[in-house]
Amino acid sequence: MENATLRSTWKSLYQVAPQQLQKMSQVNGVVSAFNANIDAVIKVSPELLLKWVALLGADLQELMADGPRTITVPQDVLRGFLKCFSTGSAMEWLVHDESAFQWMRANIGYDRLQMGGQGGIIGNVLSVCGAKQVFVHCASLPEQQAKLFLDRPNLLSADPQGKPAPAARIAREADLPLIHWILEFDKGSSLEIGGEIVRCPKSNRFIATWDPQNFRLAIDPAFHTLIQNARGVETVLLAGYQMLSHPLLDGASGLARVDESMQVVDAWRKQHQGLCVHFEFASTQDKAIRKHLLDHVAPWADSIGLNEQEMIDILEVAGEEIFADECRRDMHGTTLFKALEWLFSYTKAKRIQLHFFGMYVTIQAKHHATPIETTRDGMILAATIAAAKAGTGSIEKEENLLWAHGREVADVALAELLAIATHLGDGTPVEDLMLTGVWRGQAFDVAAVPTILIDKPITLVGMGDTISSLSLIGAR
Repeated sequence: MENATLRSTWKSLYQVAPQQLQKMSQVNGVVSAFNANIDAVIKVSPELLLKWVALLGADLQELMADGPRTITVPQDVLRGFLKCFSTGSAMEWLVHDESAFQWMRANIGYDRLQMGGQGGIIGNVLSVCGAKQVFVHCASLPEQQAKLFLDRPNLLSADPQGKPAPAARIAREADLPLIHWILEFDKGSSLEIGGEIVRCPKSNRFIATWDPQNFRLAIDPAFHTLIQNARGVETVLLAGYQMLSHPLLDGASGLARVDESMQVVDAWRKQHQGLCVHFEFASTQDKAIRKHLLDHVAPWADSIGLNEQEMIDILEVAGEEIFADECRRDMHGTTLFKALEWLFSYTKAKRIQLHFFGMYVTIQAKHHATPIETTRDGMILAATIAAAKAGTGSIEKEENLLWAHGREVADVALAELLAIATHLGDGTPVEDLMLTGVWRGQAFDVAAVPTILIDKPITLVGMGDTISSLSLIGAR
């Protein structure tokens, strides 16, 4: 089947995006929890990186060495950046020493400030897409944070009395601003390291996070009260666990904090019949936390979202090191889909969505409440808006949401679709999946959507959060 034919077919399938966006007005209530923060974004050129290396008197070759994925000294910031730069991957490392944070504050700077944290990003996205009520949790909400929320009447948080109010207009003056550094890099940039040229294979970013409130997954009791008393809440989108450690910096149990958050959500479930809980895996560096999320949160949630690197991290803590190495060597359709099948079996999940370069793929349990074609349409909406985010740099204006509508999917995306279709067909591509993005099996159903790729994205921050939330909420 020729790519020209497939591109035309998928261009027709993508015509559903405006219709799916209109359906967002049917969404009565979504909770976006638990993390929101301030992102300090900077585009890092090789020249700027070399400036920091010289400032610290560091050695590039030594910084390429493996080590703990945490930041305790300033050199660890550069080490983490180089790991992501050389592989084109995205990672988030936590800053465990305030002196390293102070070095970043004094020397790195930023090009712009923007909304950060899955909870905050998702809140803004869903509000501009037209959901009736979006409740966003903030462990800290000073004026500097509040200004990053869209000033829209449907984007709400809790005032100190637990009453709903526009998040952009709540300013808790005693709260500490929580600032994360997002170090972005461009595909094709190169560095000479140890006499060899290291060329970045894909535009992406490295995140260095100092966030004492979200490090312990602080939950605002006023927000808990708000959700208990709210009406029309249909979905809870959970994230922020990646910043936990075990033990916490104060010696308390990070695992207990996970369990306590689940108890909070279970209380919401009792108040809101049929509540759907989506759990977004993120780059969780603490292995004890990661394993606890895999074994306890993932089976408990109604839906799971993750990317390819997070899948590899999960395989590692599950004792599947050989499988993890295979995925790391071949981060493409067939191998990653096998990993998705494994995760579906391991967690007994009802729905899992994996997003990786060029492809979104969702596995659903048979007889799922959402038809698989509807799931595909939600993913098409997410792919359209994600491309708009990459191409325009912002989807905080309604006129930008469908910026990418009418563009064709990428050839590399169609290649990933072919790989998955061939795997499902035991060596012969499944034509239904290629032409409709839908496949029905005996154990599960699959929706697979090749995506629109932007050659030189303006930003990739929050891309995974946008993809997962809109794929789920937009499936109507």
